[in-house]
Amino acid sequence: MELGKKIRQLRYKAGLTQEQLADKLGIGAQSVSKWENAASMPDITTLPLLAEIFGISIDDLFDLSSEQHLNRIENSLDINEELPLDLFREYEDFLKTQLGDAQNKQRATSILAYLYWHRMNSNAKKAAGYAKDVIRMAPGEKDCQWVLDRAEGHAAWDWNMANHTKAIEFWQGIVEENPDVRLPYLYLIDNLLADHRADEAENYLERAAGLPDARPVMVQVYRAHIALARFDEKTADGNIEDLVSTHPEDCVCLFEAAQYYAKKCNYAKAIELYEQSFEKETRRPRFTDELMGIADIYEIIGEYRKAAETYDRIIDLLENEWGFTEDTGLEHARQEKARLLAKVQKA
Repeated sequence: MELGKKIRQLRYKAGLTQEQLADKLGIGAQSVSKWENAASMPDITTLPLLAEIFGISIDDLFDLSSEQHLNRIENSLDINEELPLDLFREYEDFLKTQLGDAQNKQRATSILAYLYWHRMNSNAKKAAGYAKDVIRMAPGEKDCQWVLDRAEGHAAWDWNMANHTKAIEFWQGIVEENPDVRLPYLYLIDNLLADHRADEAENYLERAAGLPDARPVMVQVYRAHIALARFDEKTADGNIEDLVSTHPEDCVCLFEAAQYYAKKCNYAKAIELYEQSFEKETRRPRFTDELMGIADIYEIIGEYRKAAETYDRIIDLLENEWGFTEDTGLEHARQEKARLLAKVQKA
């Protein structure tokens, strides 16, 4: 439905004349008449007041398709760090209505999970901030350290709190239900390796390696990490070195090798390989993963200025390759650069 016809319909429903609606908007009745006859369109600044008068959202003034609604919600979650409660509820209600639509069910379910994660993440940041304040006030007391652990994913000393048994059980179930699908094997192996369950990881890797879409490079990468989980550093290093020498131009191979050395705290080697991976990447726009790894390493070793300079590269990438001007990721990069420069001043 055209906007003018929608305004006319809502005006009738509200029991308002054109003159009465115009008075509420502070404009002439002729303007309302032009809208309703498609001779002109309301100014964008008028839309919030129109929505308020009719008791609807601005979106309700337009007949958006379900796909457009889903796009709008997903884009909003990408852009905004926090949603007002009324907007969260609006998104939640719409997404739940789409769960019964066979065509939109999977995407609506995915965005609904994203919506709840988005709210959880924004609340987790607040929880972490208050928990840190409490810890600074009373560092010798056990109080909110568990909140900080849950909010920011800090390490837990107790094995019964730190192990990944529930995640492993979930992914084992997915693998057994979908034995010909590659990705669940990798998520399962990741969690097994985090708990040093190397024998089980090797068993699932061999199954995954036999799939038609198995990626030989990643199979070798996982074999290196399985050796490392067995504390067999010599074999693990040999696998990675063979991989890099065999695929010196493969940015994925170089990136995974960088990840491996970063986990071993061989930071110089990791930075070298991250840089090579970033240089060899032919896809545009490029992702920021290599640069983020480099920035983290420089901060770990106390090279705060180099870390800040790496965030300059990240900002440049987001602005000039991705075309971002206002984005949560871009704003986060700017904040991280400022935080690191403040560390430079204190050093």
